[in-house]
Amino acid sequence: MLRVYAPNLTPVKFADSSRLRVGQLAIAIGSPYGFEATVTAGVVSALGRSLRSQTGRLMDDIIQTDAALNPGNSGGPLVNSSGEVIGVNTAVILPAQGICFAIASNTAQLIAGWLVRDGRVRRSHVGIGGQTTPIHARLRRHYRLTQDRGVLIVGVEPGSPARLTGLREGDVIIGFKGQPVTSVDELLRKLVAAEIGVASTLTVLRQTEKLDIRIVPQELLRGEEWMN
Repeated sequence: MLRVYAPNLTPVKFADSSRLRVGQLAIAIGSPYGFEATVTAGVVSALGRSLRSQTGRLMDDIIQTDAALNPGNSGGPLVNSSGEVIGVNTAVILPAQGICFAIASNTAQLIAGWLVRDGRVRRSHVGIGGQTTPIHARLRRHYRLTQDRGVLIVGVEPGSPARLTGLREGDVIIGFKGQPVTSVDELLRKLVAAEIGVASTLTVLRQTEKLDIRIVPQELLRGEEWMN
């Protein structure tokens, strides 16, 4: 976060990224490879993507665009035809062409608000290591599940909410607060700051049993990023 004392500057206007549509014009502004004030144009290729950074952190609600991005574009704005910011340019897949990504403007504003208020982004966790796994067809039929995947628990952190509630390695998480959980990324998306200290229900499959387990997520602290 930067505080700039420059009364003669006009701030940009942020658009509501939830109203974006695939095919809309997208214009990227930045300084790729040091070429200042470079403008490239394309379209919004896809919405709602999830992307992992090089450090393994999950980025949600990512905008995919074919507006050319290169090193030096990161942090620059992606704007619409009215000059409103729809995203913050952040990544490109190399050596592919035209597969570039920006953090949605709504997400950027939300994160900025957290940084101003708390100095960091807060998330909750339950203290498990997991991986996405298929659910056996027999269990799907027996419990009339609409999903075919869940999160297999492969590790439980000592002293964590998961340990205190009796979750075990081998359990398969299939729901959180009554909503399906079909992947590790989906579980991460549900464990937001608002869940810290809030009693919730995890639905798990334990061998052939289906259990609803009450759990209270804790705040995710530094050094615990590998845990969900």
